[in-house]
Amino acid sequence: MSNDLNQNSRSGFRAKRKKTNIVLNSLIIIVLLLIIFVAYNIFASGDDNVAEPKKDTQTTEQKQKVVKEKKEEKVSKKEEETSQAENTEDENQSEEATTSEKPDESQAVVTEGGSSSDVSQSVENPSWKPVGTTQSGEHTPVYDENSADWQEMLAAMSYATGIDKSNMTVYWLGRDKSTQNGSVGTIESKDQKQKFRVYIKWVDGQGWMPTRVEQLQ
Repeated sequence: MSNDLNQNSRSGFRAKRKKTNIVLNSLIIIVLLLIIFVAYNIFASGDDNVAEPKKDTQTTEQKQKVVKEKKEEKVSKKEEETSQAENTEDENQSEEATTSEKPDESQAVVTEGGSSSDVSQSVENPSWKPVGTTQSGEHTPVYDENSADWQEMLAAMSYATGIDKSNMTVYWLGRDKSTQNGSVGTIESKDQKQKFRVYIKWVDGQGWMPTRVEQLQ
């Protein structure tokens, strides 16, 4: 009977010890899980905190880029407006400088033929005047379509023939070797109904003046 008691006592002790081990192991697992959970939250939160300033930095850089682009766009637009205003002013000055009263056609002297066989008649008019100029200083003819001199020569030919510069086709414009300070050009209206050879000469301080107009066949 004593042996039975001892066996029961041992069995009970083993059972209690086994339960205790199970409880301890469970607690250890729970603690480990809690540690892992807390550590994960800490690191995850830390990553967010690190990433957030980066996002803010990117947003700031984007804003700065947009502001810079807008400033550059405004500067470019302002420069373009300034350039257009300067071009308009130059054109107005050129128009003012090359605006002359219409010649008195009653004073025109008309003769048949001219310098070549393709000339039907020649016209000279003592009422023709220099058309004005924006240029100053010593003058040398410039046969460049983008030059003020070229535009003023066209104005003189327009003045003598009545063909507006915007309605004018220029076939040739160059030096008139037959006279000093002279140029000659061949022009035609865009509807091809009027074609002329126009002789002009430079008058210091006053610009180009027509001297003879030949009507071409």
